Amino acid sequence: MMAIYLIALMCALLHAGYGGSRVVLALYALNLGADQFTIGTIMALKALCPTLLALYAGKLVDRVGPRLPMLWGSVGSGFALALPYFFPGLSVLYVSVVILGTSFQFFFVAVQGTTGALGGPEDRARNYSIIAIGFSLAAFLGPLIAGFSIDYLGYLPAYLVLAATTVIPIVLLWMKPEVLPKAAAGVAGVEPRKSAFDLLHNAKLRNTFIASGLISTAWDLYLFYFPIYGNAIGLSASVIGMISAVYAIAVFVIRVALPGITRRWGEYAILVYAIAVAGVAFLLFPWFENPYLLACVSFLLGLGLGCGQPLSMSLIYSLAPRGRASESAGMRVTFNNFTHMVVPLTFGGIGTVLGFAPVFMFGASLLLAGSYYGYRNERAAFQRAP
Repeated sequence: MMAIYLIALMCALLHAGYGGSRVVLALYALNLGADQFTIGTIMALKALCPTLLALYAGKLVDRVGPRLPMLWGSVGSGFALALPYFFPGLSVLYVSVVILGTSFQFFFVAVQGTTGALGGPEDRARNYSIIAIGFSLAAFLGPLIAGFSIDYLGYLPAYLVLAATTVIPIVLLWMKPEVLPKAAAGVAGVEPRKSAFDLLHNAKLRNTFIASGLISTAWDLYLFYFPIYGNAIGLSASVIGMISAVYAIAVFVIRVALPGITRRWGEYAILVYAIAVAGVAFLLFPWFENPYLLACVSFLLGLGLGCGQPLSMSLIYSLAPRGRASESAGMRVTFNNFTHMVVPLTFGGIGTVLGFAPVFMFGASLLLAGSYYGYRNERAAFQRAP
């Protein structure tokens, strides 16, 4: 099925620009004299509009299909990434991240609903694994592109390089509408339409949203805070990019193995243990400054967090009411983007006042507590089963 691979290619390219922008933003803002809390505020703005609009985006995709939201998202992302090159300075970063965050989430919500609709139920786990592999390749390429572009070209040209990653998705979506088959366009005419928050009445769906939010918290904390930590201990932008790429390699490895793992253990159980592994990795970070050891811890973290995205997307699609798959994906994005706002502000403030170690320790505590909560729920459900 060629469509799923073309969608994965678009995801990899667009997300490489989106993910790489975190590295460039953090290091460029530091270069301009911004403190951790200011950087955290800018990062939080990236999630503000997506938090408010994700549910609308999901309903829009269910109604009109994925192509137009994905095209708008790609064009908006390219525009946002190019802005700092043409208008240098700290103030433009506030505008750029709002446009980038909003645009990318229209693309991302559409992809989640589209992926589940391709093929039959038996193809769903494979499809989400392929998409997740595309995102993991992006997580590998984005920091590398950003780090080396900064070291060899400078901060502003690095933004232009990242903007170039949106060109192929825009061309494909504009010139090749058949990339997205009609089967992915959602279910029309499913009425009456209930409130989106009615989705939270489903306990399994609600717990999956919470688990997805925890994974997103950990992912955000690493991508936001590790460049700041690396800069503080004297690592170059290239080294920071390479360590982040090691994290992405681990994400790729676990996602390749994920279909086989899920056949042996349940999806929800893997999600719970993955959160625990991520918590352990965060406990280790502040103890190391050696780049090789930091790369090892990053690899461990990648193994834990790499499971989260495909498993939560697959679970949410399978648990969503008929005709509301993209709306449910929008609810997941709303949960995740709430963490995107809270994490930079909270941990940027903690880091400014207390230093690096409390940031990692607080993040680890949150993840381990969440994993234990999920484990108790899973065990209780098992005991209630006949």
